[in-house]
Amino acid sequence: MCRAGDPRTRIENHCTISMWIIVPLVLTLTAQVWSNVCPCAREELCQPIRTQPAFEVFVFDVGKKAWKFYDWTKVTTVAAFGEYDVELMCYAHSKGARVVLKGDVPLSYIVDPVNRTAWIQEKVQLAQSQFMDGINIDVEQAVETGSPEYYALTALVKETTESFHIKIPGSQVSFDVAWSPKCIDKRCYDYLAIADSCDLLFVMSYDEQSQIWGDCIAMANAPFNQTLTAYDQYISMSIEPQKLVMGVPWYGYDYSCLNFTKDGICTIPKVPFRGAPCSDASGRQIPYSIMMKQINSSISGRLWDKNQRAPYYNYKDTEGRVHQVWYDDPESIALKAAYVAQRGLKGIGMWNGNLLDYSSDPIAQQQTADMWNSLTPSKDRESAVFS
Repeated sequence: MCRAGDPRTRIENHCTISMWIIVPLVLTLTAQVWSNVCPCAREELCQPIRTQPAFEVFVFDVGKKAWKFYDWTKVTTVAAFGEYDVELMCYAHSKGARVVLKGDVPLSYIVDPVNRTAWIQEKVQLAQSQFMDGINIDVEQAVETGSPEYYALTALVKETTESFHIKIPGSQVSFDVAWSPKCIDKRCYDYLAIADSCDLLFVMSYDEQSQIWGDCIAMANAPFNQTLTAYDQYISMSIEPQKLVMGVPWYGYDYSCLNFTKDGICTIPKVPFRGAPCSDASGRQIPYSIMMKQINSSISGRLWDKNQRAPYYNYKDTEGRVHQVWYDDPESIALKAAYVAQRGLKGIGMWNGNLLDYSSDPIAQQQTADMWNSLTPSKDRESAVFS
């Protein structure tokens, strides 16, 4: 999630809106790509993926080479949010998986239809030149219902989808939405029209404490019941379940407690966000890989909140202050993945694939395998959750 004016740095922000300067498109691609010469070992690996998976596993990748260690028996789409990687494109295609562009743009810019068309054409040409399979539109800006930006955003998704489908047959256009359609973070979009226009909605079921209206205390990043209720809200708007991909977090929030009660309640500083008096911006995001090392030296070990169905732990920093860390792990993710299967959603994905420990350490390897496996739970787990 991106937040204008955040008082801290987030780990590999999901949405980093570019500062737009209207200049001719400059691509840092090889001469091979510019000339549309396939850079892969086999020519067919440069062909767009056209098959539609029965179950979507949508992975955000933020660059470097962690993708080499992904569970490619599961991955169906990679949203490339890092630098373009020819090797990733070739390898993903060899596994039958799509690689799609990141698409972000200030809505004030594309209110003008001329600018909107130019932006779309640029993205289509970029995807073609890089032998990619579509685009993930990641626009997380505040929008008022009925504003010029409200209609421009809907038009952007519709026109982008039409252009990609024509120019790259079989391509996929997805759009990232907040965990609930209830104007979360003032993102009052025309969700039904957007869903009708594109192939997938990636629902970012995390950062669910971005607006805390009650007590300013540390809570789960993605509480189970709150998360599932939001999908019921999307579906009640007549959005087809097969348009929805559930996003889960492979990171957590570390909160420094102003006060830590004997019952384990952690009071957090008041950091307002888009009208709410408190937010998870008072904490800091940390990767799953770091938490799995830190939890061993914590003062509590892994704890489980039965109401939020989420794990957490407490630790003391070098100055003796208590911290509380909330996160998701294979148990909490598998519970949500069971809902995905039970409700017939299109699939599941995560922000982001780079946040696990892909080292040769045997313990880390097992933890990483468990996280990947939690995305496709067994029938026994599904029955246990909904019996």
